[in-house]
Amino acid sequence: LKPTTHTDTSITYGSYEGVAGFTVDPMTIHYENNSPFLMVSKLERIIEVSHWGNIAVEETLDVLHTGAKLKGPFSRYDYQREHNSYSSIKSFKTIIPASAKDVYYRDEIGNISTSHMRIQDDAVELDLRPRFPLFGGWKTHYKIGYNVPSYEYLYSSGDEYILKMRILDHVFDDVTIDELKLTVILPEGVRNVAFETPYPMERLPDTVHYTYLDTVGRPVVSVTKRNLVESHIQDFTLHYKFPAILMLQEPLLVVIAFFILFLTVIL
Repeated sequence: LKPTTHTDTSITYGSYEGVAGFTVDPMTIHYENNSPFLMVSKLERIIEVSHWGNIAVEETLDVLHTGAKLKGPFSRYDYQREHNSYSSIKSFKTIIPASAKDVYYRDEIGNISTSHMRIQDDAVELDLRPRFPLFGGWKTHYKIGYNVPSYEYLYSSGDEYILKMRILDHVFDDVTIDELKLTVILPEGVRNVAFETPYPMERLPDTVHYTYLDTVGRPVVSVTKRNLVESHIQDFTLHYKFPAILMLQEPLLVVIAFFILFLTVIL
C-alpha cells in the first residue's frame, strides 16, 4: 500500500497510479483508543394505556461498556483521587417527554438517589449516575419509569382510538441497541388492534395481562427489533376499538363488591 505517510492522528495512503480497476489489497491499522464505548445490550419498554387520563411507561435496560477493559483490581479511593479516568463512564443523559411526571430510577437494590432531573421547555433531561463507574467490560442493569397524560398521545373518534408514541426514548448520545422489545398493554375490552411502525419490526404473539378488577384480561401487543440507533427514535401508531360503555366496568365492579360486603355485614 505504499506510499503512505502518517502522523500522530492520521494515516494518508497514495497517491497511486496505474492501478487496475477493482484491485483489492488488505489493510490493517492498529491503534490505541481508551475512549468510553457505551451500548445497550437489551431494552424492554412497557407502555400501559389507561382511558382514565394516564399512560405509564417503564423501561428496563442492560447497559454495557464495550471499550478497553480494566486491568487489575478497582479501588474507589484511587479512582476518586485521580482525575484521569477518562475511559470510565460516571453518568449519562437520558431524554424523556416534557410532560413526564412521577419519574423514578432504580435497580435491584432500590431507588438510585444520585440521579438528577432537569425540566426543560421541550423535554425532561435525566442525568443518570450508576452506583459505580463503568469501565470496559462492566455493565449495569436499571429501570426508569414515568407517567404522561393520555391526551397528548391518544386520539379518538367515537369508539375508534389511535395511540401514537415513540418506539423508544433518547437513552444517551450515539446510542446503539442490540435488542429492543416494545410492549403495549391496552385497556380491557379492546378489539380490532392494528399496529403500524415506520420501519420493519417483528410482531410477537398477542398475550393477556391481568391487574386489579380485570375479568377477561387486558390485550398485550409486543414487537421486537435488533440493531437500533438514534435514527430509530420514531413514532409507532396503534389503532384499536374500545366501546365507551366499558369505562363503567371497573366502577361497577367496585360498587357491586361494596354492596355484597354491606349485605354480608348487615345480614
